[in-house]
Amino acid sequence: MNILTRFFILFAALAIIPAALSAQWPDHKDPRAPRGADGKVDPNGPTPRTPDGKPDLSGTWRNVGRPPNSPREALTLDEKPLATFRDIGAGFKDGLPLRPWAKELLDQRVADNSKDNPDVWCLPLGNQQFNVHTFPRKVIQTPGVLLLLYETHQGIRQVFTDGRSIPKDDPQPWFYGYSVGRWEGDTLVVETAGFKDGGWLDINGSPLTEQGRTIERFRRPNFGTIEIEQTIDDPKAYTRPFTTRLTWQLMPDTEIMEMVCLENNQSIHHLVGKDGPAQPVMNGAPRSQPQGSTK
Repeated sequence: MNILTRFFILFAALAIIPAALSAQWPDHKDPRAPRGADGKVDPNGPTPRTPDGKPDLSGTWRNVGRPPNSPREALTLDEKPLATFRDIGAGFKDGLPLRPWAKELLDQRVADNSKDNPDVWCLPLGNQQFNVHTFPRKVIQTPGVLLLLYETHQGIRQVFTDGRSIPKDDPQPWFYGYSVGRWEGDTLVVETAGFKDGGWLDINGSPLTEQGRTIERFRRPNFGTIEIEQTIDDPKAYTRPFTTRLTWQLMPDTEIMEMVCLENNQSIHHLVGKDGPAQPVMNGAPRSQPQGSTK
């Protein structure tokens, strides 16, 4: 069993933890939720709305991944396969439209068992990995900003909905980029740019560069569902944009938990690529040992 396989087994086990731990929170029923005669939340109830009539995306959500043993999609780049945590291009018939240098980088990352993935090093995962992660996330929607609080790595992302634009000459690159949102009917369209170079879109290591730009479309068709389409447009790494889709399911009457990745991080001691132990480079400085981790 190779290192990458053990890595995914670990994540499968961790996926069970949030549901178990959530029962430790005091039982607090959402008074706004539509419920059946049995008191359970009706996921097919009407979409909640804010005072201005827009869909309210607030709530605690989990990603609905691909069912076990389901057939893989084989779609063209003009279609929209289901996003996966391991390989964002898994649903495309011919794979991702990678430029030669980006294909070489991806192949190198896979050959190294993805040992430098930021997930292992407790660094921000990037928006696409966060969106499909097995751990839940909480959305808080206010009139001027939408907050996404990811349980894993305690990720915090801001989407500004107050009419501002993405800065044109921002010298500060961001792990999460700079996100602005606008409503098109009942769809929240989120554009993000200003990423740090060297990003990972998935566990395999599909690259995202500082020239990358993403467009996410959030819809809440009923009380218990959010549907998302996410388009990656990175002309430095890819020959054309591509789009994947995913679905979040409401976790009613539940809150996200505290998850501190750096606490006693033992993963790095077991991740070895073809050229030796993991030593990811961020902003030109190798990290041979995360600060605060326990040997």
